[in-house]
Amino acid sequence: MFDLARLCFVSLVLALAAPAAAQVREEDLSEFTEKLEIGISTDEISITSDFRGADLTIFGAIDGFDENLLAQGKYSIIVTLEGPKENATVRRKERVFGIWVNTRSMTFELVPESYSLSSTRDIETIAPPGELGNMGIGVDHMRLVPLGFVGDGSNLGEFRNAFRRIRETSGVYQRDPGGVRFISSSLFRASVRLPANVPNGVHIVRAYLFRDGLFVAAKALPLTVVKTGLEQAITRAAHDQPVIYGLFAVLLAVITGWGASLLFRKE
Repeated sequence: MFDLARLCFVSLVLALAAPAAAQVREEDLSEFTEKLEIGISTDEISITSDFRGADLTIFGAIDGFDENLLAQGKYSIIVTLEGPKENATVRRKERVFGIWVNTRSMTFELVPESYSLSSTRDIETIAPPGELGNMGIGVDHMRLVPLGFVGDGSNLGEFRNAFRRIRETSGVYQRDPGGVRFISSSLFRASVRLPANVPNGVHIVRAYLFRDGLFVAAKALPLTVVKTGLEQAITRAAHDQPVIYGLFAVLLAVITGWGASLLFRKE
């Protein structure tokens, strides 16, 4: 009887405590009064055949900021430009009988084709690595999920590091600590790089606001990258009419080879 009474008492205490805990959580979430606003000068960029890369400027503002925290430099901004996503395969080459051949490979699911990041300072000093990893912010914290069977997973770290290294070496993944600067009390300007081989499609500009290491707010805007001129016509033909495009490519190769043989033929 005593045990039953004690059980009822504990249940009553827990029931009364639950709304209080929920209220505390709501207060914790509502303690952030800051909001983030961003803007870009254009929502579409046209790429020509002689495009060599460009810098995209993003302007933003912090609304509802705390003047004391702002004066103490407690606010930090991270801005990213993320390209369209597709599966990416990393292959490992090994020398077999004196010949370099692909021996192993790993495919990662839906990773950005391009990725540029700018921040007020090194992102590792802005937020804990766990927080950056949960949000997928930064090249080192990007979610790289393998497709298919990966065995015991012992090679997963090796292929992830190789993927990041290849993308950064080719210039499609870039980072710029210090690329975000405050131009007034709460206004900031960020510059992110569009690589020369920027992919076609819809890119996403994202800005993240952190206050003393804690995530506060985020904002996102779309940016469309389209190819124009002859390059766009060739790209469209390759996707819309692949058979005709393939036949034309073979015919062009034959004509070019035949013309070269005539030009350099020895009498």
